[in-house]
Amino acid sequence: MLIFKKIGCRAFQMVFRAALPILPYREPRVVSSCSELGSVFEKEKTAAALIVTDGGIVKNGLIQPLEAVLRDNKIRYTVYDGTQPNPTVDNVEEALLLYREGKCDTLIAIGGGSAMDCAKAVGARVAYPKRAVGKMGGILRVLRRLPTLIAIPTTAGTGSETTLAAVITDSATHHKYALMSFPLIPHYAVLDARLTYTLPPHMTSTTGMDALTHAVEAYIGRSTTRQTRRLALEATRLVFENVERAYEDGHDHAARESMLRAAYKAGLAFSKSYVGYIHAVAHSLGGRYGTPHGLANAVIMPYVLETYGRCIYKKLYRLGIAAGVCAEEDTYEAGAKKFIGAVKELNAKMNIPRTLTNIRNEDIPEMARHAEREANPLYPVPKLMTAGELEEIYHKISDRSKTQ
Repeated sequence: MLIFKKIGCRAFQMVFRAALPILPYREPRVVSSCSELGSVFEKEKTAAALIVTDGGIVKNGLIQPLEAVLRDNKIRYTVYDGTQPNPTVDNVEEALLLYREGKCDTLIAIGGGSAMDCAKAVGARVAYPKRAVGKMGGILRVLRRLPTLIAIPTTAGTGSETTLAAVITDSATHHKYALMSFPLIPHYAVLDARLTYTLPPHMTSTTGMDALTHAVEAYIGRSTTRQTRRLALEATRLVFENVERAYEDGHDHAARESMLRAAYKAGLAFSKSYVGYIHAVAHSLGGRYGTPHGLANAVIMPYVLETYGRCIYKKLYRLGIAAGVCAEEDTYEAGAKKFIGAVKELNAKMNIPRTLTNIRNEDIPEMARHAEREANPLYPVPKLMTAGELEEIYHKISDRSKTQ
């Protein structure tokens, strides 16, 4: 990377870090179950709500507790269940139409990060009725207050119930718009482990590793605070202690509850400290191939951590201590390598592949350029990389010889 570009990236990141104490971050109010939402609806004077979800959530009956409390409180509601795994601009516009037709005043997202991202973008469109989703991509493009936004995660991974971000795909160009503005933070987050019982094992594993990715990237970046470091370490510990248990037994309530807390804490951490190249590469794969975000992060993480090299050994060692996979007496290098090895082992135990076999070599240069533009200068990565260097990551994760 050219020296002047490096200087520019680091200067941008230093300014953003210096501004952290005065930026309007806020945490959503946590509610422990859907049954407790009656008081929320009363406080917010909710008259009509749009539920944003997907067909699988409806089919599995996970919206029934929410529907019951809406009926008990005599609140009209409409359900939009067309959200795609990588939500599109079309999804947002379809849901927005239902919101307007139903004369809604509240948005309730129930599902994974996709449903929450879609609902956030709908809220942004309500706040800015004449502005297209693509025009709101980037930092601080949404400044008006959104309608009351309630996030109900049915996965433990994305942390979207805490974050200021929403990622929406243009289905025509496959480009991903990352909306990052403080009003997108949900006003309420319902953390009910019972809603995660029916999550299939492969989604339990990949969304759990998504939470770990958030914690790791928040911790190893250059814009951490004492609070975000603490949250990232706590989230890392919770994932290593619980994700395999939740994967093996979906009704292990303690493990499910701990994973929800891990995802929430990791979400708070990366909201302030941001992510890095793991996410940038994952977003490009999601936009191009529809690769599920958690799966992409899980596969990519070890390769990016190894590529960073010595500059993150000390931080990975500390994450390894929190995870219980290395000892205090280990050197930083030994601890870091043990942590990366433990991530690989955790993936293998939960049948997450080492590579992704659908990546086409001819697509790699363009995806690498997209990832480089997304990450630089916004993400305070430990080591700056060019598009050419990122191409090597894609080749490593698509190496057919490494498949399990």
